[in-house]
Amino acid sequence: MTSIYLGIDVGSVSTNIIALDTDGNLIASVYLRTRGQPIPAIQEGLREIRATLGQEVTVAGVGTTGSGRGLAAVMTGADVVKNEITAHAVAASKVVPGVQTVLEIGGQDSKIIILRQGVVTDFAMNTVCAAGTGSFLDQQAARLGIPIEDFGRLALEARNPVRIAGRCAVFAESDMIHKQQQGHPLEDIVAGLCEAMVRNYLNNVGKGKEILPPVVFQGGVAANAGMRRAFSRALGTEVIVPEHYGVMGAYGAALLAREAGPKTSAFRGFELTERDFRTGGFECRGCANHCEVVELREENEVLARWGDRCGKWSNAVAV
Repeated sequence: MTSIYLGIDVGSVSTNIIALDTDGNLIASVYLRTRGQPIPAIQEGLREIRATLGQEVTVAGVGTTGSGRGLAAVMTGADVVKNEITAHAVAASKVVPGVQTVLEIGGQDSKIIILRQGVVTDFAMNTVCAAGTGSFLDQQAARLGIPIEDFGRLALEARNPVRIAGRCAVFAESDMIHKQQQGHPLEDIVAGLCEAMVRNYLNNVGKGKEILPPVVFQGGVAANAGMRRAFSRALGTEVIVPEHYGVMGAYGAALLAREAGPKTSAFRGFELTERDFRTGGFECRGCANHCEVVELREENEVLARWGDRCGKWSNAVAV
């Protein structure tokens, strides 16, 4: 029977689940849209992983990360729960030993991680402006009538990329419309948008950071060849895109679970894909804080509660 380690990364846009063998090799991965419903996404992802690997597997450890890591951990019985910074840094260090800078751009946010001698020394995240994220690229591709898969190829065909204001999503879009009305070729506008996104990222997320090579670029936007070239030009160095760039958070979580090496994993079994999980919430009136408490139920049993500051509700759940 094969032993595996699972990594689960639950974000606002996507839910990624990967499986590693005992040597740390990635043997299966699943990318799903979360669509505001993390529970069904986690269940569907685990079903696909099991179908890919077959029935005869033993889960030796589970790691969760992402904004929904707490929910995923309770649902699955995770052995390790880590934030995105740690998970992405561990994955990048595994793929590119000695990496000193990690650029990560996802659907709704972006981050930069600075490592020195294998240790995270600094990081920053941007969750405010959409102009530096994958969702903005998706929107503009749709507005221009370009499949997002062709966006990067078009950018590489540009001869004279136009300069687009990239500080704000609204300004960038209006500037793009203006450039279209002036008659600039589509490929020059697309390349200009990539360069604007890179400027936005470096001036906001990367502000004040010492960006040294090796530089690793990961997250869904790393699939865009135009963005890769724009980063490489702006930084004056090679930008490395890992093979599994889109699931690096889940990869890092699985590596951390493998490193923890639990004697017996707390994993609740692939049967959890068929169980009925539900979330709910209520406002606690016990004090002036009026905390919004969220709870996760399986059938009629409360598995976990969180959101209260004092622990009145979260500590009342039997672990």
